[in-house]
Amino acid sequence: MPTVTWSRLNADRRSAVVAAAEAEFAAHGFSGGSLNVIARRAGVAKGSLFQYFVDKRDLYAYITEVGSQRVRSYTEDQIRTLDAGRPFFDFLTDLLDVWVAYFAEHPRERALHAAASFEVDTDARVSVRAVIHRHYLEVLRPLVQEARVRGDLRPDADLDALLSLLLMIMPHLALAPYVRGMDPILGLDELSPEQPALVVRRYVAVLAAAFGPAAPRPCSSTTTGGEHQHG
Repeated sequence: MPTVTWSRLNADRRSAVVAAAEAEFAAHGFSGGSLNVIARRAGVAKGSLFQYFVDKRDLYAYITEVGSQRVRSYTEDQIRTLDAGRPFFDFLTDLLDVWVAYFAEHPRERALHAAASFEVDTDARVSVRAVIHRHYLEVLRPLVQEARVRGDLRPDADLDALLSLLLMIMPHLALAPYVRGMDPILGLDELSPEQPALVVRRYVAVLAAAFGPAAPRPCSSTTTGGEHQHG
């Protein structure tokens, strides 16, 4: 993470470095991102970057943390607005709708998310995905735990499996409408306005069937007193 020198840098210079690094890594990922380009755009010497961060991967992890914090803050604001105390799967449907809308309206965040997801350098990909997953889980785990306490999930629901599925579904919803070939089945890359909402509802229906409380069994029909009356 950043050095002491970075913390002492004035806010405008830090903002310039972050903006330049976000633009470069969003466009080219870690492997293709150029420190020379970042330094030039930020108006600093390349050597200064190594006074602020240990190495290129350290800078990349920091940029991922900054971007993840922005997405997390937005998501937490939406959770408060949408009222997470409602029936869980109704709430989840609305949350995924606004999640899709956020990435549609924020191409920089989308590009950074894509760069982290598709990075070819294994060590870099693992390190930045660890940052992203930490933020996902710190937001999502309390929601599913509270849902089970309320009875919106089965008492024996495997919460880790549900969280794992959400960790796959949410990045997919963020990126698939803009990356051709990511979704060959549900048509997320058709870019029709209604398609993401339809896909959200299909995903939530599957999750509700797998993790929601079992529907009560229909009672067998009986006559009053439980016995048939004979004439």
